[in-house]
Amino acid sequence: MNALSSISRLAGSGGGRGAGWQVQLRVDYVVNRVMETHRGQSEDIVKQAIHDQLRVFGVVPNKRQVAQYASAISSLPRIPPIG
Repeated sequence: MNALSSISRLAGSGGGRGAGWQVQLRVDYVVNRVMETHRGQSEDIVKQAIHDQLRVFGVVPNKRQVAQYASAISSLPRIPPIG
């Protein structure tokens, strides 16, 4: 019986990870991609890019969080073209 209870305990806890960890991984991935492609552009363009990419990955964007990321990314200098 103890073996069954430990298995059910692990299944119920999600392996020790909190709720939403997959969503945060997706958000981090999208923000890093947008940072590579849209840095230095206007905040509105960056917001839209983050919003669109999050929706592609099935994440409902948090407007306040998107605004914070967009502000930081738009303030970065553009990457000069290679070659």
